[in-house]
Amino acid sequence: MAAVAVLLLALVGCASDPTQGYSTATTFPAGYRTVAVPIFENDTFDRDIEFELADALVKEIEQRTPYKVTASSRADTVLRGRIVEVKRDQISKSRRTGLGEEVILSVTVDFEWVDARSGQVIESRRGFTANSLFVPSQPHSEPQDYAVFAAAQRLAKDIVAEMRADW
Repeated sequence: MAAVAVLLLALVGCASDPTQGYSTATTFPAGYRTVAVPIFENDTFDRDIEFELADALVKEIEQRTPYKVTASSRADTVLRGRIVEVKRDQISKSRRTGLGEEVILSVTVDFEWVDARSGQVIESRRGFTANSLFVPSQPHSEPQDYAVFAAAQRLAKDIVAEMRADW
């Protein structure tokens, strides 16, 4: 009984508007139901990163937002972008061979989330970066694909977080 009373008091203390304090309402902008996620343009020589990112974005939007992903022709909004840089930074090397032991892969994108009906930009970011570490040397010999996958997952998570309404 006491737990129910505490829960009721907590709910009464929440505002219906997320900008006015604690709230039980969604923090994503209202008025939209669907998002189209076309494959990002890729300005780099690194191929297939755009496909990893598109897949990660679709899954993250479906899991973490109230929106459904659909085709551009039926969507209320469009999340589009461009991969502008893929960089590898060696952070350690073998004393024996001089080859890189640990490498950080950085993927940088520009993106915008646009209302498909009005053309108004809902959210936009430039120079948005995610990093991932991989170990290409022996004995691990991790392929760069692991780092690409991890960076795409991180970017998707961070981009979806940016889709939340400002508080």
